[in-house]
Amino acid sequence: MTKENIKLFSEMHAEPSWLADLRQKAFDKIESLELPVIERVKFHRWNLGDGTITESEPSANVPDFTAVDNHLKLVQVGTQTVFEQTPVELAEQGVVFTDFHSALEEIPELIEEFFMSSVKYDDDKLAAYHTAYFNSGAVLYIPDNVEITEPIEGIFYQDSDSDVPFNKHILIIAGKNSKISYLERLESRGEGSAKATANITVEVIARSGAQVKFAAIDRLGENVTAYISRRGKLGNDASIDWAIGVMNEGNVVADFDSDLIGNGSHADLKVVALSSGRQVQGIDTRVTNYGCNSIGNILQHGVILEKATLTFNGIGHIIKGAKGADAQQESRVLMLSDQARSDANPILLIDENDVTAGHAASIGQVDPEDMYYLMSRGLDKATAERLVVRGFLGSVIVEIPVKEVRDEMIATIEEKLSKR
Repeated sequence: MTKENIKLFSEMHAEPSWLADLRQKAFDKIESLELPVIERVKFHRWNLGDGTITESEPSANVPDFTAVDNHLKLVQVGTQTVFEQTPVELAEQGVVFTDFHSALEEIPELIEEFFMSSVKYDDDKLAAYHTAYFNSGAVLYIPDNVEITEPIEGIFYQDSDSDVPFNKHILIIAGKNSKISYLERLESRGEGSAKATANITVEVIARSGAQVKFAAIDRLGENVTAYISRRGKLGNDASIDWAIGVMNEGNVVADFDSDLIGNGSHADLKVVALSSGRQVQGIDTRVTNYGCNSIGNILQHGVILEKATLTFNGIGHIIKGAKGADAQQESRVLMLSDQARSDANPILLIDENDVTAGHAASIGQVDPEDMYYLMSRGLDKATAERLVVRGFLGSVIVEIPVKEVRDEMIATIEEKLSKR
């Protein structure tokens, strides 16, 4: 019946045969595949999907759109699109930003070419599950040589009153020599306590010469158990600058990966994470250098409160033939509780001689000298500690392109620290 339900979902949305067939192939693979490997994170017993594919009902937790700037924006609550805005001048240039099934009608050839191209449906159990069961999503397409100066916003709310799986596929295609700044939010909305699962895949295809700034804030609620995969695939001389804030309340495992396929391609991955309560967050951040003279940098900073667990795995892999490649990584964790647990694991896999690579990792508590200095200037201990944490996480926060969102991230950090 589950396989039949997937087929009915495809038919209901008039999905093309290639996609309907891919869903069925993925379903057939789920049982035989292993879960992805997230080193030192025990998540094999988590509920990451209940085998249902359905759509959410219209929600009461819809934001107010009475004051919205005139820039490219898409907002979804659950599986429903509640707001879509494309300025006329961008539409005239061929820019598309719409829900997944509408995009299948507008740019079908592009979606068939790039959907699940940076991650394969049979890579692991969760990739197969996602391909079979994703129930909503969005597509952003930027044609060749188009530059957009205003930030593009994709906001995806999980309705806390709903137990419908939050299974989204977000596909971003940046054409040759295009230039964009994209901001993404994954956030639970409302005061409900329904338990839900999330399986989210974001693909960013940066074609030759494209420049993409990708910022994200993840704030899924404590009743959401999630797997989040963000993958970048870069052509010659393309670049993706990632700035990701992992601020969830529930248990999360995540893959943030960049494949530097093209010569001269460049990826910077900056990740900040904050774990509190008893939650577990495990994050794999990986750069794979395929192209000659490609550059991959990973910077991860995390803060742990109370009895939480946070694991950073930084993985740099230089493939044979990637001459002149550079892979650098740094993972640092600040522990504000003796009961917290953390790992920061640097992993370098080097298959080529003519390269540069390096790593650094540390786990520790707040520097007593920093605290002494701040408190000697009249600050109380709690305020001094908050300033140290904000400075520690600031390297990523400053990369967020929208001031209001930067302020929101800082407010989230302050809120979590104030509960201690």
